[in-house]
Amino acid sequence: MSGINDFVVKFATVNGSGSASANLMFAKTLFRMGIPVSPKNIFPSNIQGLPTWYEVRVSGDGYLARRDGIDLMVAMNAQTYENDLKQVVSGGYLLYDSTLPRKFTRPDVTIIDMPISKMCAEHWADTRQRQLFKNMVYVGAVAALIDIDLGVLEGVVASQFKGKDKLIEPNLKALHMGRDYIQANYACPLPIKVTPGNATDGKILVSGNEAAGLGAVYGGASVCAWYPITPSTSLAESYERHAKALRMQEDGKKLFGMVQAEDELAAIGIAIGAGWNGARSFTATSGPGVSLMNEFLGLAYYAEVPLVLFNVQRGGPSTGMPTRTQQSDVLSCAYASHGDTRHVLLFPTDPTECFTFAAQAFDLAERLQTPVIVMSDLDIGMNDWVCDELDWDDAHVHDRGKVLSAEELDAMPDWGRYKDIDGDGITYRTIPGTHPTKGAFFTRGTSHDESARYTEDGVVNAQVMDRLLTKFQTAASILPKPVSDIRDESSRIGIIYFGANRPAVMEAMDRLRDAGVVANALRITAFPFAEEVRAFADDHDRIYVVEQNQGGQMRQLLMVEADIQRAKLISILNYDGMPMTAEFIRARIGAAESHAKIAAE
Repeated sequence: MSGINDFVVKFATVNGSGSASANLMFAKTLFRMGIPVSPKNIFPSNIQGLPTWYEVRVSGDGYLARRDGIDLMVAMNAQTYENDLKQVVSGGYLLYDSTLPRKFTRPDVTIIDMPISKMCAEHWADTRQRQLFKNMVYVGAVAALIDIDLGVLEGVVASQFKGKDKLIEPNLKALHMGRDYIQANYACPLPIKVTPGNATDGKILVSGNEAAGLGAVYGGASVCAWYPITPSTSLAESYERHAKALRMQEDGKKLFGMVQAEDELAAIGIAIGAGWNGARSFTATSGPGVSLMNEFLGLAYYAEVPLVLFNVQRGGPSTGMPTRTQQSDVLSCAYASHGDTRHVLLFPTDPTECFTFAAQAFDLAERLQTPVIVMSDLDIGMNDWVCDELDWDDAHVHDRGKVLSAEELDAMPDWGRYKDIDGDGITYRTIPGTHPTKGAFFTRGTSHDESARYTEDGVVNAQVMDRLLTKFQTAASILPKPVSDIRDESSRIGIIYFGANRPAVMEAMDRLRDAGVVANALRITAFPFAEEVRAFADDHDRIYVVEQNQGGQMRQLLMVEADIQRAKLISILNYDGMPMTAEFIRARIGAAESHAKIAAE
């Protein structure tokens, strides 16, 4: 086999062994060499001791979806040797620590043995150092095998340990040990190798949570209330880190508030209180946290308090798979809380949109006076993605929506907090402290009239509910528009997708086209749906809805909220917790189209 800038490397290690840093340096080095990479960290939900994997797809063509089949397996965990070997493609390679020699049963796989533990024992007396430097030894070995630029790799090591200079030399020593051993004992490089390019010019390698945390800072967020939960914790940590860098006065005073609450209920309650008080506030959680936050979400919806919630989705139900990815909270978030609630959802597709949608979410929340839920997932949130550089317009002015000043309150003798003056369903609000006697505390979560007075008049309550529906319809006109990829206007085959599925869908469309099946695609970016979603459905006879959950939740939402015929929508569902692959989509659409062709004949 051979592949220049086109293969998959997988590192099989043990959680808590310190391998994460070494693996990331490997991916960063390829990125700095100008080669697109797609790293996926596959880790257990315990703290230490269970198997973990780090998978890197290398694609000079820029395909960033996960790919089945491993070309080079670095097997550092004896407990998983058998399963790791099964994943290697015929003609592939397996590198393992042969300090304890082992026989492998696949003659179609080339075994590369290297006594890594023995080598480390000869150079370091400390047990922990031996464990840590084993990781750099295998990175050095892989560098020789696939012809990585040593200078670039050494630069990445220096960057990784900047500020901890005493660690640079021993890590470089381990790196060279591995590289020198492979070069002395094996023909290098392998047929699968890398060559420098420029495909990453103008790109960055960043995780969605890191980008979203920074986006919250740029979006004007001044209060974050959160409770730790995988996989959203690093989003709150990112916000705090960037706020400390960008929101600190010279005297050390913080211009932001960071509260780690006692649980998810307290976290969203704090965020709602801050939003009511005029701050731009948010909380970050995952599916189990959203379940606990439902009643408070209903309060913010009905009392019309701005709030941003980041839901970094993971496998469910219940505790589910905390360290696996899914898109299984679509319906629970769209209709979160009891009663007739509909929430605004944003669906970023990569870290670049995590940044832009995070910032935009605060404008939308205040303009619409309602919760806005940013629907990320573990794959986007915790994995590093090659994506466009983050861009911000310094001339941007935050949209605070319909906020009345003291002068405006004085000029409005009959102002009502929930009175729709403009016909768009959005009322005028005040911020506490604006006026000494008017408007500061006019808000209510129980049934109320236009002036926020409590009422049990069902007709009046229905009028409020109708206005909230009007506001929801207004939201559809100001949310990010769906993104279309029309490859043949005459094609009657469509694909609707959202979120992290974009790389797999784009690659699958290329493969389908090569097989004679030309499909058009529409990426949903927000709910409520724009008119373009229904128009796309009208223009196609069969629409494949690609999503990562068992129930076809986006398909259900399209049927109910966009009134698209059930028979027209065909589900392509993956819910094993792993990121979607192009082959998965291609195979299922290809088979369905073959059946449709036979039926038509």
